[in-house]
Amino acid sequence: MNYRHAYHAGNHADALKHAVLLALLQRLTAKPSPFAVLDTHAGIGCYDLGADEASRTGEWRDGIGRLLEADPPELADYLAAVRGVAPSYPGSPELTRAMLRDQDRLLLCELHPDDGETLKRRYAHDPRVAVHRRDGYEAIGALLPPKAIGRGLVLIDPPYERGDEADAVARGLQTLVARWPHAQLALWYPIKDRALSWRLHEAAFAAGYEKLLAIELTVSPEDGLHMAGSGVVLGNAPYEFEKTFAPALGALHAVLDRGGGHARVAHLARA
Repeated sequence: MNYRHAYHAGNHADALKHAVLLALLQRLTAKPSPFAVLDTHAGIGCYDLGADEASRTGEWRDGIGRLLEADPPELADYLAAVRGVAPSYPGSPELTRAMLRDQDRLLLCELHPDDGETLKRRYAHDPRVAVHRRDGYEAIGALLPPKAIGRGLVLIDPPYERGDEADAVARGLQTLVARWPHAQLALWYPIKDRALSWRLHEAAFAAGYEKLLAIELTVSPEDGLHMAGSGVVLGNAPYEFEKTFAPALGALHAVLDRGGGHARVAHLARA
């Protein structure tokens, strides 16, 4: 609960996660029926890149800073969304809220007391958005499936600072599949110790997903000690999402790689 994303907003991990998220939302809005999104670790919604927290680390300069300067056409929609709130950076709640139609709903969970209050104030006047000061994993069981809405997406992107985080994710996935089996899953993870990503993939299969799509981007060689990059594993991925997202992933790698990184999209199947 002590984690504050403001120190890391706009870094290479955010760029991958948010580019994937936006592409998933575009698929959801392509159909007229309503959808709902549950964001289990929402943060504060939008981040001032000129504030003390972001300035201390400067991580955004090697992430969204590089992308805005290079301006690759494959990421035009994502970069337009970022420029739309400049000089701030849109977190997943703000990116999602901007894509909502009147019939859609966004459920945001944030456990940190200060960040939760900031989030509530930000979206207090938007009836499509509900903010909950509660544990995101618990919310999967309590808030899903949403009433009268069949389609949707669950974004799970914890900081993985807790020693039992992988266990918590595994329990959350079990609940998600039991409660809302047809929802899309987007599970973010850091690439540092490969044991974590393998464990999360196994947990998703154990929860009941027959197929998974892993999208990964590293910007430096993997040494097992430092965060080389990150990945997003998708359950119930949209049809041929790997093909439509490939150009954007290639652009992310071309701009953000600092030497020795890689980008990959891989179909994973239950062993």
